[in-house]
Amino acid sequence: MPSLKSHFVSFVLRYSRKKAFSSPENLQRWIAAARKTEDHHPPVSLQQRFDIQTRTVDGFPVYEIAPRAGEQRRILYLHGGAYVFEITPYHWHLIAEMADRLGYGITVPIYPIAPEHDFHAMFGMVGEVYRQMLDETEAQDIIFMGDSAGGNMAVVLTMMAAEEGLPLPSRHVLISPGLDMSLSNPELFEAERNDPWLGIPGGLEAIRMYSAGIDRSDWHISPIYGDLSVLPKTLLLTGSHDLLTPDNLIFAQKARDAGVEIDVIHEEGMFHAWPLIDMPESRRARQHIAAFLSEKRSPVRPDRKARFEAPSAEAAE
Repeated sequence: MPSLKSHFVSFVLRYSRKKAFSSPENLQRWIAAARKTEDHHPPVSLQQRFDIQTRTVDGFPVYEIAPRAGEQRRILYLHGGAYVFEITPYHWHLIAEMADRLGYGITVPIYPIAPEHDFHAMFGMVGEVYRQMLDETEAQDIIFMGDSAGGNMAVVLTMMAAEEGLPLPSRHVLISPGLDMSLSNPELFEAERNDPWLGIPGGLEAIRMYSAGIDRSDWHISPIYGDLSVLPKTLLLTGSHDLLTPDNLIFAQKARDAGVEIDVIHEEGMFHAWPLIDMPESRRARQHIAAFLSEKRSPVRPDRKARFEAPSAEAAE
């Protein structure tokens, strides 16, 4: 049974943030308001607890939380925000807990977001971050972790790496990912009514702003339509009151059919990205994540190297 706090958070979301996704115009207003207050820096409490270094890639910040002494594994964390909102303290506190529990190094790119930037800029930047990680760390020691839009990016980034012949990460952790951005599944209309946060009109507007004219059913935007066989062992967390869950469950079955080992946490009564918010259900989810990432390493993938290339403008037409 969902906790009292989860009911309270759900109530607050429905009468606040759900408005952002109720129409294209509302989403644009929320973006404009967010730009006045967003701050990508880690909270001061984290900066005091961890050795955090900053560098830039393509002019955008990348934060590096140093691993515990003797630990080789690293997480590439891709934050959510519908491709249009910046990283938040909620993301940073989840990242900090993973650093505390696991001792892994964690790389956090503050990637370019829409509408100021688009798909090409986003994946150009995170692709370069991944290449730089590969220069320092074996692929078998790299994990992709992302929530919401960041979960989508983790899967697309792996597929792009496979297409270009780069070594692939050993694991995925996908928290409420958006894996079918066509939003064409009829089940989504019922799911939208139960979701206290997300809405189809605003979601479509966010996709329009970031997708650079690429069709929503192209796997670069909706990885559910790509070659799932290239994906590593995966933990997928999704809630019964999340607009994206019907497609996440379809993705999980398609991945299994393609030979991918995938564990699904389908939490009853939970809304989008609930593991980021401090409540009993999120503590349980974080325990699942830590246990999954503490398991023995996955087998090594063949070492293939090449460069990332986003789809050309011609291909997008």
